[in-house]
Amino acid sequence: MATTSPHRSRARGRTAHPGVTLTRTRPPRRRVDAVSYLFLLPALALFTIFITLPALVGAVISLTDYVGYGEWEFIGLANYAVLFTDPNVLHAYGFTLGFSVVTVVLVNVVALALALGLSAKIKLKTALRGAFFIPMVVSGIVIAFVFNYLLSSSLPALASTLGIGWLQESILANPDLAWLGVVLVTAWQAVPSALIIYLAGLLAVPEEVYEAAALDGASAWRRFASITLPLVAGYVVINTVLGFKNFLNAYDIIVGLTDGGPGTSTRSVAMTIFTGFTSGDYAYQMANAVVFFVLAVVISVLQLQIIRRRGVSL
Repeated sequence: MATTSPHRSRARGRTAHPGVTLTRTRPPRRRVDAVSYLFLLPALALFTIFITLPALVGAVISLTDYVGYGEWEFIGLANYAVLFTDPNVLHAYGFTLGFSVVTVVLVNVVALALALGLSAKIKLKTALRGAFFIPMVVSGIVIAFVFNYLLSSSLPALASTLGIGWLQESILANPDLAWLGVVLVTAWQAVPSALIIYLAGLLAVPEEVYEAAALDGASAWRRFASITLPLVAGYVVINTVLGFKNFLNAYDIIVGLTDGGPGTSTRSVAMTIFTGFTSGDYAYQMANAVVFFVLAVVISVLQLQIIRRRGVSL
């Protein structure tokens, strides 16, 4: 009596049993109904009209000397050549990238700490969650004006009363400390959205895992480092990607707090571009926008690679 081998052949056409040939068959491809494409047409048309075409027009304008009105002529890559040697533009990129990195780290640390506290068995947990979500629903420019008053008037007055010398003047007027005010206010508004994501991640962690660790004598820090942090690592990646994308486009809070000052110490790339559009540098700042777009695409691709390695889906 012949016995059948338990191992299937991996190569097409190789026989795994006398007289039997195994072939690899692909699953049938699902046919997409033509009606599905019809539903995509409105969105595709709107995206093309309001996103793709303006972007292409802007790329063409960046190759001219157009100032926003009147005649113009093509000057090739002259705007780009000047752009990479302009100290104001380079400073704007340095500030934007540095501000984004620092704010992402601060937001994730604070949001995760708050999520751990709000997911614990404490009193008034629901009320506290609602209170922490208030900054997310307030306009950024309103938040900036409120904190401008607090940092420029209330905090210096309090520092004078307490005798704290270095805070008796507004940090927003100090070229070396103004960035700190921008980071703190931006983080204050961004923490709630990251907090929601972390709460969802912590609620997905089985309670039995913590109970087993507690029975084994694991300390609170050991449970956080060995259980909580690895299980919410995907949510950390999500918050990092979303936060970095948002902070690269920082504009309204900076305008309301410092208007890019003192001088140009807190001027972001987005603010530099918008300011140039109204000051006769239309084509030049359009070239800046193209470079900024390419940089954002490169950063997004790198972040997507990290997401795929972590197996996280947005």
